[in-house]
Amino acid sequence: MQGFRDLKVYQLAYKLAMEIFHETKKFPKDERYSLTDQIRRSTRSVAANIAEGFRKRQYPKMFASKLADADGESAETQVWLDFARDCGYLPTNRHAELLKGYQEVGKMLGTMISMPERFVPYKQK
Repeated sequence: MQGFRDLKVYQLAYKLAMEIFHETKKFPKDERYSLTDQIRRSTRSVAANIAEGFRKRQYPKMFASKLADADGESAETQVWLDFARDCGYLPTNRHAELLKGYQEVGKMLGTMISMPERFVPYKQK
């Protein structure tokens, strides 16, 4: 593994963030400074926290902390997805697809958080 872009969880989080970016282009203009900005920010933060955590992986507690931040942003994204569906901006089937993706991200992050030592780039003395 050479970098954070090689992590499957990063790849999925980035893909989902881009999908949501394209979905939010269809949201009403009056949501630009509320729902649209919030969901875009939280989705991007998932991927960004994974990348930042990966760079700190030589410190397992810091690594796990950044991944926990990513998991929190993933949960926040799920709330925004619920609002988007319930406001009529996101079809139920699309909501379900995106929600499933973020649930998968959460499972992957949970596994990584429980075993941060597996990602340490070298053995610490």
